[in-house]
Order: sequence, then structure tokens, then C-alpha cells
Amino acid sequence: MICLCIETATARVGIALSNNGRLLAESLLDAPGGQQNRLLMPELQRLLDQNNLTINQIDLFACATGPGSFTGVRTGIAATQGLALAAGKPCSGVSTLAMLAMNLPHAAWPVCPMLDARKNEVYTALYRTTDRTTQLKQDCVIPPADFLQMLSGPTIFVGDGALRYQELIQQTLGDNALFAPPTHHLLRPSSGCQLAEAAFQNGLSVPPEQLLPNYLRLSEAELSRQQKI
Repeated sequence: MICLCIETATARVGIALSNNGRLLAESLLDAPGGQQNRLLMPELQRLLDQNNLTINQIDLFACATGPGSFTGVRTGIAATQGLALAAGKPCSGVSTLAMLAMNLPHAAWPVCPMLDARKNEVYTALYRTTDRTTQLKQDCVIPPADFLQMLSGPTIFVGDGALRYQELIQQTLGDNALFAPPTHHLLRPSSGCQLAEAAFQNGLSVPPEQLLPNYLRLSEAELSRQQKI
């Protein structure tokens, strides 16, 4: 089974192709200023050409459905839906936090992925990755100090939110605060391929129109509309 995973929920464009769990290609491009739309399709075509593949040969279309940038999440979902509809194939939505946790497979301690959500908050959750990825605390958006109060024992932190609040984490948890190596803090679409294939094998893929975002909170535009009501 050939799987394509797209990640545009952060300030990058990430694309990965895998075949029955074997990574074929992976690309990570910086996309400052919301350039995902401009960069995504040319880079996808380059990877397909590099592997002598066409869109119709993709069996499963996956993408990061959030949490993350509202515009970035929408970009990835729209592209994935369009490609899957054209190919007549199923989709699988993948949590950005689960993808981050997958950067630390077989970790001896729980893994806490953190993405900077701005407004002095983080998108975060808690996973165990010893044998398979198991979620211990659900995705949430929360002030980091509040989430840290829920943790006990050694915990490995990963992601740009963990880096931003590293001092707070260390002050709160002391020696129980562990941090991923510097190269592990980026979202990897190859991890999304692994998660999507596992979901597909468990019957959890969906038709393209049912691929939905996981924003966790309202956008600024939605908040503004609510305040006017």
C-alpha cells in the first residue's frame, strides 16, 4: 500500500511517501509567511516524479489535521481531499501531536509533545511510545503551567512549545523534565504515514469529505463574530 502524507499545520510544508511501511521519500520545506499553498503542489509533483509514481497509484491519502495553524491545517486538508477525490481513494487524518510523539519511538518514559499555540498557551497531549503509540492525555490547548501540574514522574518533552517553555518546564518538574535531541523537534510527515497506515489497517480511514480539522480552539475571526453577537 502506497501512502502519501501532507503536513502544513506548522510553518513548513512536509510531504512523505511510503510503501507498506517503508519510507520512499520525505521532504521538509520552510514556508514562512503562509507560503504552503505556493510550495505544496510543485514539491509533491517532484517527489512523485522522483519515485515514478502518479496520484492514481496512491492508495491512502493522509494529512496532519491539527492542532496547529488554522490556515495551514485548512491548506493541507483541502489539498488532501482534492487529491483523494480525484484518485477515488480513502483518507486518514493524523494529529500533529501524535506525529511529534512518534519522533521518539520506544521511549522509556511518557512523551509530551508541545506546539506553541501563542497567547501563552500550548497545544499538547501525553503519549506512551514503548511498543505502540498510546495516548495517555487527550489533545488540548492550555497554559503550559496548568498542564505541567497534571504530570508526574520522568517525561520527555518535544516540539517548539517545549523549547519555548523549557525554563518553565525545568523549574516545575526538575530532574523529571527530559528533552528530545535538537533534531527531533520538527514534525515528520513520515511519522504521519506510519500512523495513517495503522489507522487504515484498523478500519479507521474515511472518505475525503469526512476528513475534518482538529483546531481545539476558535479562530480570531470566529471569536470576533461571537463578540459581536
